[in-house]
Amino acid sequence: MKLGAARSQYPSGLRLVELHVHDQNPHFTYRLNRDKLKQVRRREGRYLLHTNLTGSDPTELWRYYIQLTQVEETFKNLKGDLSIRPIYHQEESRIEAHIFIAFLSYCLHVTLAQQLRPHAPWLTPRSVLEKLAAMQMIDVEIPTTDGRTITLTRHTEPEPELKLLLQRLRLELPAQIPPKITAAQAETTTVL
Repeated sequence: MKLGAARSQYPSGLRLVELHVHDQNPHFTYRLNRDKLKQVRRREGRYLLHTNLTGSDPTELWRYYIQLTQVEETFKNLKGDLSIRPIYHQEESRIEAHIFIAFLSYCLHVTLAQQLRPHAPWLTPRSVLEKLAAMQMIDVEIPTTDGRTITLTRHTEPEPELKLLLQRLRLELPAQIPPKITAAQAETTTVL
């Protein structure tokens, strides 16, 4: 059982060990395969790409590989963070609108990632959006005695951690909007 646990937990390390389980005795022996260990140490810090493209410059192949990982990350974001799937619309125009909104969301996602790179490289767009989700904006409507309504649009004050994040990103919250007062709708009476 311990061998199985070690195999599942350290699959790459187990390849460097030669293991012999004895048939008659309930024990095993092992030894380190030094040749394999030397090969692994020689390859440390290197990345091996296997491709069917021939005659290409290695830097070009690496660029293709990086583009591939970026495309895969894009699809992961579209399916996960931005929830482009599933689409429940029936009409083609609504499906296109849904995909367009998802594309705009993706553009904002990438822009946020670019903004994070110089100011807070340890954060991901997902973690920033989760932190920003704590902020709320509400409209408080207060009726007055003369039939009018005062509307106060307010956003919550950010927690200290979020304030620090906003400072790092060089973003400022808008000032609290002054109250709006709306007149009561005039009652129309019909004279007969």
